[in-house]
Amino acid sequence: MSLTRGRILGYDSQRMAFGFTMLNDGEEVECRISAAAMDDLVGGARGPRADREAQFLRLREAIESIASAKFHSGTLIRGSAVRIFAKDIRK
Repeated sequence: MSLTRGRILGYDSQRMAFGFTMLNDGEEVECRISAAAMDDLVGGARGPRADREAQFLRLREAIESIASAKFHSGTLIRGSAVRIFAKDIRK
């Protein structure tokens, strides 16, 4: 069963990643996508920090699909965050 949409946590400038949550049968799963991965999803140019939430909202469906697939891949330790990096984006 796919993860379902959770909350937006926002952009963390120290980690250069955007945080959000998804739900697995009601249990919250923390997720993060790197700024580089979001840029790769749109095909390049790095957006300004102030625009990261708008960028996430535009790409939300694709990002959540990647997070759900990664969660269900069986490679994560239970309770750990789902982290999406540029290497996880198919070019």
